[in-house]
Amino acid sequence: MELYMSLAIGVLFTVGVYLVLTKSLLRIILGTSLLTHGVHLLLLTMSRLKTGAAPLLGQEADVYVDPLPQALILTSIVISFGVTSFFFVLAYKAYQKLGTDDMEQLRGKEDE
Repeated sequence: MELYMSLAIGVLFTVGVYLVLTKSLLRIILGTSLLTHGVHLLLLTMSRLKTGAAPLLGQEADVYVDPLPQALILTSIVISFGVTSFFFVLAYKAYQKLGTDDMEQLRGKEDE
């Protein structure tokens, strides 16, 4: 199972870095989104799946499950969704104002 997760993480990082290195602003945003999904899977894989009882008060068990990795990943998903939507709004406004999403042309137009 960990092998498949590692391969999925590697594919997400590879495709994400490839998209970030392109000239299109939308592809850069999608690449950063894929990179964050790769980080989520990496955190999930590194925390390992543990079996045990839920950490609830009043429940007696020998082994408890640590809820911290899932809480961190959930928080990261919400933050990355907000950042990605903010990037999409910025890209849309830049396209409306400048008429292009090519990064090379955007760098040249900011001097004008």
